[in-house]
Amino acid sequence: MKVTEHLKNTDKPIFSFEIIPPLRGKNSNNIIRIVEQLQQFKPPFIDVTSHSSKIYYEKDKDGKEKRYITKKRPGTTGICGVIQNRFNIDTVAHILCSGFTREETEDVLIELNFLGIQNLLLLYGDEINYKKNIEKNRTVNFSTIDLIKQVKNLKDAKYIDEVINPEPIDFCIGVAAYPEKHFKAKTLKDDINYLKQKVDAGADYIVTQMFFDNNYFFDFVKLCRDAGITVPVIPGIKILNKQNQINTIPENFYVKIPETLKNQLTQNPENARETGINWSIKQCKELINNGVKSIHFYIMNDTSSVIQVINKLNLNNS
Repeated sequence: MKVTEHLKNTDKPIFSFEIIPPLRGKNSNNIIRIVEQLQQFKPPFIDVTSHSSKIYYEKDKDGKEKRYITKKRPGTTGICGVIQNRFNIDTVAHILCSGFTREETEDVLIELNFLGIQNLLLLYGDEINYKKNIEKNRTVNFSTIDLIKQVKNLKDAKYIDEVINPEPIDFCIGVAAYPEKHFKAKTLKDDINYLKQKVDAGADYIVTQMFFDNNYFFDFVKLCRDAGITVPVIPGIKILNKQNQINTIPENFYVKIPETLKNQLTQNPENARETGINWSIKQCKELINNGVKSIHFYIMNDTSSVIQVINKLNLNNS
């Protein structure tokens, strides 16, 4: 089932989760255990992230620096297939522009369709320090809008190369948004205008970056509606569990931590996990009380906190 169908059909709050593939060389056992723990909440869908290649340098025993190319977390397609077909939970595969050719993307989309996966989250991807050589017969998407258009072309059975008796592939397309503005955008208005272009190109729903002050989300949704964006907007929630995250989260994700939350974490670092859980419970209750039907949790493969949050919301998930 498509994400938009889950949102349309629910009459009570639903919770989805975002997980990351295991490191290269690891198997899917840990992912299976994670999903087994989340099953109790009947998640309508689970997102699986994707990661492009990066470069790192390491000195050998002679002190010479050696260059390595690594893709630390492969397996998005396979993990989506395992979750969806073993647990009967719909999955959302993350598809990136950065680091992949259009031909590679098309191959992945065909594989996902074979596995029965109908949902994608299309992203530009993080800036990478590795630029691979693009062969002359290969092409690239330069923006998320280009990526959306490529996926939409498949709905009309338009592939990169001419195909005999082509079959259409119809994906539900999600895109990311930033209630506090993407760090590259000059203004929030510019950012929303670009988001509108993504929706006009074919995006079916929006999921936001994490935020810790619900007013950012409420204001953002209003601005979206004022701009003519009518697709569902799903709030993204991250549960803090360490005191040092008041520095690392803003540095890595360009979001603000409210002073009240900062003070609580600073004054009682030994209770950081409990503080983060209580803050998220408060956020979720306010969102639900204001009519939000779906909340998306960024769990980083740690289920302990999110299980406590959802249980303490005292909602009937049967």
